[in-house]
This record gives sequence, structure tokens and C-alpha cells, in this order.
Amino acid sequence: MTYPGYEHLKWEARVVAMEEPSFFAFTWHPYAVDPDKDYSDEPPTRVEFRLAPDGEGTALTVTESGFDSIPAERRDEALRMNTGGWEAQVRNVKAHVER
Repeated sequence: MTYPGYEHLKWEARVVAMEEPSFFAFTWHPYAVDPDKDYSDEPPTRVEFRLAPDGEGTALTVTESGFDSIPAERRDEALRMNTGGWEAQVRNVKAHVER
């Protein structure tokens, strides 16, 4: 992973769908940040990116589902961290497109 402060972590995801040019989806274990924990037995969440025409531009929708399957002891923190994380990543995408 190259995100500042998390470079020591290995980021794993599985691409599960891609329909060019408007849809991309992957699964992963959200907020899997404890290097001593094996998250592979947990069900992953699914992240979807959709692009759609919007006036003279393009709308990006990011949806993550499956939090109800995350173990209760990590669910709230994973959801909180991912909500802030996706907000930041969408701002990054916007800045990139506007360059």
C-alpha cells in the first residue's frame, strides 16, 4: 500500500467485475490494518465504481456493501474508517480529473 502511514501494510483485493467504460467492482477486507491478524476467514465487502453521464461531465458513484457480515468487534470501526477513506479517495479522483 502506498497511502501515507499505511505503507507497511499489504493491500489485497479481488477484481470481480469490469464492464468498460462504466463499471468496476472488487472485494476486499476493509480496514484490515492489524499486521498480526489473518483476515482471510472473514467475508469481504464489495466495492463498486459506476460512471454515468451527468450534463457535460461524468458522475462517479462509489458503493461498498457487505458490512453486516464483518465480525461485530470490527464492524463499526471498519465502516467509520472506510466512510472517511472513500470520501478522501473521491476527492483525489476529482482533483486528478480536473488537472
